[in-house]
Amino acid sequence: MKLKTLIVSVCLVAGFATSAMAEYPEKKIEIIVGYSAGGGTDVMARTVAPFLERYLGNDATVVVKNMPGASGQIGVTEVANAKPDGYTIGTYNLPGMMARTLDRKAGYSADSFTYLANVVDDPNVIVTPKGSDITSMDKLVAAARKEPGGMTVGMSSLGGDDHFFLIRLQKESGAEYTIVPFKGSAPARTAVMGGHVNMGIFNLSEVLGFRDDLNIVGVARPERSDLAPNVPTFAEQGFNVVNGSMRGFVAPANLPKDVEDKLVDAFKKAYQDPEFTKAMVASGNPVSLAAGADFKALNQEQFEFAKKVWETTPWK
Repeated sequence: MKLKTLIVSVCLVAGFATSAMAEYPEKKIEIIVGYSAGGGTDVMARTVAPFLERYLGNDATVVVKNMPGASGQIGVTEVANAKPDGYTIGTYNLPGMMARTLDRKAGYSADSFTYLANVVDDPNVIVTPKGSDITSMDKLVAAARKEPGGMTVGMSSLGGDDHFFLIRLQKESGAEYTIVPFKGSAPARTAVMGGHVNMGIFNLSEVLGFRDDLNIVGVARPERSDLAPNVPTFAEQGFNVVNGSMRGFVAPANLPKDVEDKLVDAFKKAYQDPEFTKAMVASGNPVSLAAGADFKALNQEQFEFAKKVWETTPWK
């Protein structure tokens, strides 16, 4: 009799635990965005939210909370310090989030997070003014080699993907360029269109609406982008450079495994949904998935490259 009672009790406890795990999420999930409403990262988060709700199930509710400031550090630090229960997650941009741990004091490190999914890879592009005769990489590199440092390059800031792309390009092309940093992509793009700099480095999403004013010389992807199928990759032109701005989602470190698995699975299912791809592309976010351990490895790779750049040519 005692043995039978014990077995029944164990089964009840196991059943209760399984039921409790299956209930996640039981309350509202908050996505913290470290940038202002209306920006690229915010638009991405708001586009993703309804698909997370769909694939988490259990009548999940996902809301976006903007905490802008310090190049995204305020928001991501809030995520790092949040309770690891799956109800606070946040956007996470590479290489910026890890580069910021090198050039200033940061309240987080690579070990502060559970890496859920990177969902966007917005490749770098080189553009020139529409009236420029530099319309290919052969012409661009020839001009740069002819006058080392004579080619001026507009970009949004230092220590970001634009800057790191140029570092990779200099090594690959054996040519030197002079950086002209701006406070944001919009003024840098205006400078290129006005012919105030010879060329500009941006993300593909930042120039697609300005093709009447700009030549897109190349795209830093392994293959051509569906968003600009007529633009050749740099590899096609003899320069094997792949780089871009990545946007994804993290949670605090030490997230319970069952909660982590459920969130990662929801991102994977969203990625496989044609409606998700359509919505993301419409919002200017080229889709590319790196989930769980793959995202963590991607973060480490980006950090190691940023650290190498910082140690050899610090940007501050």
